[in-house]
Amino acid sequence: MNYTLILNIATHLLLARLKQTIVAAVGVTFSIAMFITLVSFMNGLNDLLDGLMLNRTPHIRLYNEIKPSENQPISLSKEYKNNTNFINSIKPKDRGKSIYNSKAIISYLKKDPRIIDVAPKITTPVFFNSGTIEISGTINGIEVLSEEKLFKISDYIIDGNVVDLLQNNSIIIGKGLADKMLLTKGDVIKITSTRGNLSSLKIVGISQIGIADIDDSMSYTSLDTAQKVLGEPTNYITDIQIKLFDMSLAAALAKEFEQKFNLDTIDFNTANSQFETGSKVRTIISYTVGIVLLIVAGFGIYNILNMMIYEKMDSIAILKATGFSGSDVKWIFVSLSLIIGIVGGLIGLFFGYIFSSIIDVVPFETASLPTVKTYPIHYSGIFYLIGIVFALFTTTIAGLFPALKASKVDPVEIIRGK
Repeated sequence: MNYTLILNIATHLLLARLKQTIVAAVGVTFSIAMFITLVSFMNGLNDLLDGLMLNRTPHIRLYNEIKPSENQPISLSKEYKNNTNFINSIKPKDRGKSIYNSKAIISYLKKDPRIIDVAPKITTPVFFNSGTIEISGTINGIEVLSEEKLFKISDYIIDGNVVDLLQNNSIIIGKGLADKMLLTKGDVIKITSTRGNLSSLKIVGISQIGIADIDDSMSYTSLDTAQKVLGEPTNYITDIQIKLFDMSLAAALAKEFEQKFNLDTIDFNTANSQFETGSKVRTIISYTVGIVLLIVAGFGIYNILNMMIYEKMDSIAILKATGFSGSDVKWIFVSLSLIIGIVGGLIGLFFGYIFSSIIDVVPFETASLPTVKTYPIHYSGIFYLIGIVFALFTTTIAGLFPALKASKVDPVEIIRGK
């Protein structure tokens, strides 16, 4: 089989029907361009949402959860051990929120090669006092440098600096809370703990995550300050946050640490399952729409090649009469389809990148997302590879059926009919 000759004939057939060829190529180009743009935008949106919530969640969290005792006193009695016991009004056991022997646990975890770093934390409800008004909220006592390293909380601080929390009796409050209480950086806010302790903290920053419920109630202070507000010793910690080198190990390591330290654990997949579901659905939608566009373009190519076969019956008969086999004729029309797919696909990749770049610089400013300035786009070579593979696959399938029909043309019947 002379591939050079077959390719040369296919090229001449395309040029002879230039308008139809351009229409088919434009269909592929448009499909690929929209596929690249849509997938890049959808994945950029997923990255944005992950940054708002998932990336700020530890891969594993160790804590003490309030829950009923697993073994009730009556089940420990030998007399009633094998009986069926009905217990009413079961009360949860108060183990306290503090993690026992927290410093030793943190020291052990920091030596684990699977762990990037560990950030201890205190989470406690408080009341923010504004005159006679009390607004309920939450204080997060953090180890400032570790928290910044793992969760980049400075990205959400719109006024001030996270390292200012290293000062004694300082606090960063959410923008929603600041607006409600008419507070700005440099003001002093009064806080009442659940035990009735009253503290005055200096506001060194304002944060805005973009989630109203969080911005209206959450605040940050240092571990030392949080312990003073609660009147607790320096070893008082309610949470240990862990970031892993390999996120896929989170579920397994959570179970391992739960057994090792006798603490409650939760991995990031469990804590944010609803966000993972939303990301998967958006990705499926974007790929589905792109594939549908390519299939529609494939039908266009199929119709054009079908019409070309009917118009070129004489040429096909002459080719067969001069020694071309049915396989040669088949590959001529498959080559036609492949040329349309390659040219249309490559141009589509180019325009897909152009469209994505345009979207990437379009201003997108909203008060709820202060760190986002333009529409999110995720650039990945995988998207472009998938796009060109889909283009070649679709156009090849679209051209194969007309090519098989052309390979079965009987030159004797065509010439006799003429």
